[in-house]
Amino acid sequence: MNKYGAEFFGTFWLVLGGCGSAVLAAAFPELGIGLLGVSLAFGLTVLTMAFAIGHVSGCHLNPAVSVGLWAGGRFPASELLPYIVAQVLGGIVAGGVLYLIASGKAGFDVAAGFASNGYGEHSPGGYGLLAALVTEVVMTMMFLLVILGATDRRAPQGFAPIAIGLCLTLIHLISIPVTNTSVNPARSTGVAVFVGDWAVAQLWLFWVAPIAGAVAGAAIYRFIGKENA
Repeated sequence: MNKYGAEFFGTFWLVLGGCGSAVLAAAFPELGIGLLGVSLAFGLTVLTMAFAIGHVSGCHLNPAVSVGLWAGGRFPASELLPYIVAQVLGGIVAGGVLYLIASGKAGFDVAAGFASNGYGEHSPGGYGLLAALVTEVVMTMMFLLVILGATDRRAPQGFAPIAIGLCLTLIHLISIPVTNTSVNPARSTGVAVFVGDWAVAQLWLFWVAPIAGAVAGAAIYRFIGKENA
């Protein structure tokens, strides 16, 4: 149970830190952190938790990462469902805490988005379904490539959290305008359930695309990362 607890609290931190920065600090009057700050916040949540709980649970914090690690032969199928449940619950609890904080300000309205992921009229830049799908698949695919490569036993030891955290930062720098960046079904679910309506209706894409991308990334790394005989 310690592994599942670590995944719960790790994902809680990712959603609270990343989505919290977007909801509370991104557009703060005069001192807002903007898209660059939000991108960095998401990367920092993974970086800090990787050092904190990586030795406990592997610090997946993401159903797509768990599926990708399983597809890459790094994670047992028997633990896949409990990990995903812990991650989604952690994300939802973080969304609840963020809602309590954000609703303390007059005029707060979840209809503004609450850091939810979306496409079409709910994309920050107005990008359509196909663009959102391709973005989420490709970004998650590259995320898994970095994760699998950085944690390979042949890679320099002790630096994986830095590479993974910076990769997630870069992913957000690229794709926030397209989908508000998911690459993580637990992150998407954690805030979408509080928005309801369109956020829940579009949530399917932010499960299907990241998982498909993760499996693709695992398959690619199995090919390019295999050891020569």
